Amino acid sequence: MDSQTSQPSPASPSPHTFQVDLRGLVDLLSHHLYSSPKVYLRELLQNAVDAITARRAEQPDAPATVRLHAEDGTLRVEDSGIGLTESDVHSLLATIGRSSKRDEGLESARSDFLGQFGIGLLACFVVAERIRVVSRSARTPDAAPVEWTAADDGSYTVRTLPHSARPEPGTTVHLVARAGAGEWLSAERVRSLARDFGALLPYDVRVGDEPIADLPAPWDRSYPSPATRRVALARHCHDLFGFTPLDSIDLDVPLAGIRGVAYVLPSAVSPAQRASHRVHLKGMLLTERAEQLLPDWAFFVRCVLDTDSLRPTASRESLYEDETLAAVREALGERIRSWLTGLAAGDPERLAAFLSVHHLGVKSLARHDPEMLRTMLPWLPFETTDGRLSLEEFAQRHPVVHFTRTVEEYRQVAPIASAQGVGVVNGGYTYDSELVEALPSVRPGTVVSELDADTVTAHLDGVDPAEELALSPFLAAARARLDPLGCDVVLRAFHPLSVPALHLDDRAARHEQARADAEEQADDLWAGILGSLRGSAPRARLVLNHLNPLIRRISSLDEPDLIGTATESLYGQALLMAQRPLRPADSALLNRAFIGLLEWATHTDPGKDDRR
Repeated sequence: MDSQTSQPSPASPSPHTFQVDLRGLVDLLSHHLYSSPKVYLRELLQNAVDAITARRAEQPDAPATVRLHAEDGTLRVEDSGIGLTESDVHSLLATIGRSSKRDEGLESARSDFLGQFGIGLLACFVVAERIRVVSRSARTPDAAPVEWTAADDGSYTVRTLPHSARPEPGTTVHLVARAGAGEWLSAERVRSLARDFGALLPYDVRVGDEPIADLPAPWDRSYPSPATRRVALARHCHDLFGFTPLDSIDLDVPLAGIRGVAYVLPSAVSPAQRASHRVHLKGMLLTERAEQLLPDWAFFVRCVLDTDSLRPTASRESLYEDETLAAVREALGERIRSWLTGLAAGDPERLAAFLSVHHLGVKSLARHDPEMLRTMLPWLPFETTDGRLSLEEFAQRHPVVHFTRTVEEYRQVAPIASAQGVGVVNGGYTYDSELVEALPSVRPGTVVSELDADTVTAHLDGVDPAEELALSPFLAAARARLDPLGCDVVLRAFHPLSVPALHLDDRAARHEQARADAEEQADDLWAGILGSLRGSAPRARLVLNHLNPLIRRISSLDEPDLIGTATESLYGQALLMAQRPLRPADSALLNRAFIGLLEWATHTDPGKDDRR
């Protein structure tokens, strides 16, 4: 800061100008603002296209050409745009952050331009050590061509040239590669980048003699038939994204200035995976990693589109989150929703093929969209005790739609419930329980009930009281063995006969068991706290099947230890059949029961021959 005098001055303090370290700024651009040095070519194309747009705003019949020539670590870009005078060069090229789009007379037409941030040629220093610009103004035809030459140390020179140096209006940019960056200015790399960035540009852009623009866009072309169009778009998707789509969805939102297509992925992806989409801004590729373009539920498509309304961030490599983007996201989501409902109404085979892969995405949408749930109800697959069915078909078969909230609960009760004629839907998969609970809202009169251990037990046949009384010693021994595990033993008669025992619990019982386990392992302080949280939740239960021959044989034993070992084995087998995770205590019980049964099986009477 400048030192201040001791006498106050009535005059306003003199303004000072920031001093910019250009090399430091270039380092900032290359390592933090831009994801890759390749953006330099986008900035050159952007400036050229904007210059042509500016000239055509004043001279509608002006030529619209951009030519790129790469050779031996140098690049030359020529355009037939508006051009610059010497004063333009001093005020625009030499002032970091200033944009020609802010120039007087162009502000009203600014929406026609690609560039919004005035960084422009500065990005070229990411790959170039020297930039030379030769330009002639179309606004001031009599003005001499002007040359601006800049180095990456921040120095530049400006001089006027004879008219023969640039006979026609427009601008030519010359780049000389910095050390180690020559590959970025090679003819092959320039051609590849120009084709990637500029394939949808509305002007005549060429690298050498090779045209870059490929217009009209594939989704805007005329085709002999819908089938031909579908094949052409599938080929475009494969070239662009590397996969052949299940289908393509037109994305036409005129109010938002959007034209494009969404390609349906041929294989399932995780809903948590952020989809990346290609977005062109007025023909120029803005980003191929736009993640916030579609609603989260539409993770089963990849989009490519062109827009003139969305706002880019400063790096021009992503979209600015604002009200316009939110409105576009909603509109594109509506287009995908309409495609789904159209398939449901007119092409069930294609819909079935889609749902076999992406039912999770549709279920995600149907959770919050009753109309979508109503439309998809006959098609969405669910795991049920009747097989893989839609909720509509399942509800037609069963007056009450029972469901479980976890896969473990379903595995516990499905075989028994099915044998008793009770229909159950496995609601343990993502979104399924929410959709089952929403069923009455779109199918009035449907009764939905969560299935718990008490409901299952109530559907099982009781045992004759006299028989159960006769088995009291057996049941007492079994209950005594499982009591330390927090599990009761009950006797019922049920089908199928092949199931000897069924382990039943509910979430409340599991929570109580988890609390008890934690209390047992905690120190005195935490044990006291956990003990105070003890609830009156029902305990788990092992339901023994009185109709099963093995249970009948075990219940006839008169040795309490053998009954206890057999009960532990039945308990462990029931846990394994339900595919429940085993606690350390359960694993120890299984090992103990296995060894115990081996000992009983190999036990010999001392009075008999050991070799028999």
